[in-house]
Amino acid sequence: MTAEDLQALVNKFQKLSEEEFKEEDTNVFLVYCQKCLEEEQPEVLLDIIKDEKNQVLIRNMGWNLIGPITKCMQSCALGSEKERGCLQIINGLVQLCNPKEVLLGILEQIDEGAGDQISRIILPLLQPLQIVLLKLGNKKSYSVGLSLFTIHSRLSCLPVPYTRDQMQEDQHSLCQCCLALVQFAQPFIDFVSQSIDISKEPDVQEMRKELLTFCFSCLTFPLLNAQLDPLPDDEDDNPFRVFAKEIIGFLVSLGESLPRMFVQRGHSVQKNDSEESVPEKETHTAESLACLSYLLFVHHIGMDNFPFVFGPSFLVKSNMEHIDVLLKRTEESLLSKGLDLLEHSLVRVDSESLPEDVLGVTAVNQVLQDLVKVMTLCPIEHLRKKSLAMLQLLIDKFCVEGKYKLFRCLLKISSHAGVEGYIIHNIKNQIDSALKADSQNRWFLGTRLTPLLHSALSLSEGAETDLLQTSDRIMASLNLLRYLVIKDDDNETGVWSELPKIEQDFLRPLHTGLNMSRAHYEAEIRSTNEKKKGSHAAKPLCTVTAGGNKLPDMTPEMQLQVLQSALFTFDLMESVLARVEELIEVKLKSAPEEKIGSSKDV
Repeated sequence: MTAEDLQALVNKFQKLSEEEFKEEDTNVFLVYCQKCLEEEQPEVLLDIIKDEKNQVLIRNMGWNLIGPITKCMQSCALGSEKERGCLQIINGLVQLCNPKEVLLGILEQIDEGAGDQISRIILPLLQPLQIVLLKLGNKKSYSVGLSLFTIHSRLSCLPVPYTRDQMQEDQHSLCQCCLALVQFAQPFIDFVSQSIDISKEPDVQEMRKELLTFCFSCLTFPLLNAQLDPLPDDEDDNPFRVFAKEIIGFLVSLGESLPRMFVQRGHSVQKNDSEESVPEKETHTAESLACLSYLLFVHHIGMDNFPFVFGPSFLVKSNMEHIDVLLKRTEESLLSKGLDLLEHSLVRVDSESLPEDVLGVTAVNQVLQDLVKVMTLCPIEHLRKKSLAMLQLLIDKFCVEGKYKLFRCLLKISSHAGVEGYIIHNIKNQIDSALKADSQNRWFLGTRLTPLLHSALSLSEGAETDLLQTSDRIMASLNLLRYLVIKDDDNETGVWSELPKIEQDFLRPLHTGLNMSRAHYEAEIRSTNEKKKGSHAAKPLCTVTAGGNKLPDMTPEMQLQVLQSALFTFDLMESVLARVEELIEVKLKSAPEEKIGSSKDV
């Protein structure tokens, strides 16, 4: 009976003028409409909307139907006859009702979407929403911005598919929504791009600002987290790559200069009266600019609009802040993007050509610290290896003076023995290069080398240094000293002039530390053996700490293995130390006067 009751009610309302409608009339009308939808009779509503005699009724009450119709649509199968009927009803309401009221009704439904229903609501409502916005006339900038913000904020609740299979499955329809969103925004982009050169009307500029805000929001989500590598079969199979191209195209259409945006520093953008200025600081974040840089230099998306007016060194300097933003995150996708951006920034730089003044850029020092953290703390092995490779690539690109200053910087900021050992190994390689007859490398010889040499050949806590924890650095230092003693007969590095200080700051404390450490660990072994002998059938557990952290409980046998391993490390250090001291003694006896003299001032 609902359809008949509803029709009777509509016939009654046809006799009323617009001023005669009351709130209770609207409530009764909505109740009957909802019952009609519950009984799966949307065609009844559609017939009422199409009837010209009901235009006054629909114009006054129709927008209230958007909520019930949207909920009805969510219960339909995708592409079903019922869903198509619901969409026809909404399109009819769009044509007849007040655009502002319909706009609010649609946005309310989108904003209430949650979970799997987010895309289920957004996708069918995008086209009606676009039509409503286009009907608003010239004063629609705020409404367009509000619509884009509402849609994007709901989409940002969805997980970003990462693998090819996930993108193809598109479980939450995020990929589909992104591509649909491009079509939704296109008319408004066209409106601004066609007006931007000839119009300074406030509405055009306001629309431009809203659209720029939307584009930068899309760079932050989903593109910042998305996998953007071309798929093996066809790069256009990757929906996020297609979406990225469209967003960059929008920025260009809106009159933005990609080179100018690239050199911006996160939130430090200053306002500019120029129409082509980078948007005000609320329109973008440091993350969105980092994503833009990644798209440009790693995937070359938008490069056709990026003239190469910048030199390789300038690009490295400018990209460092963007790299720092990415490397400070913990997500695998962002760390990977940061390392890729660093690599692509450096590959265009010739080896040993990066000037030392690059180290004066604050972000460069931040990136160095980021690399150390990733290679020592990141739980993902391939990212640790990649960060180490990027550190070596950065070292290789610096000029000799830059390498020298870089090594001093790294030895100061690193608190990891493995990294410090790696740097000391690089120092040895540079000294080896400098000692060659035709070398122009003078930064790793004589008095210039002395401060770096003492930084490398030292113990942070003297004889009380934890030799086990710093074994990688100590072994690298011993190997460096052994190399210098064997190779530098003419005191070009100043090692023989500095030998007394090296003995005082490194060799003697190392001797003392080894004796203390060996005595301590041998005592621990005796104590553990006594506990083992006193134990019965049940094996007691021992608590062990390393670096201040409690390790899982170990049996005495396990503890003995650890202690014996430590003694083996001390044996190895002691063996190399003895060999170094033996070489020093031999060299001093063969030519004492020459070795103790002043180093060459280079």
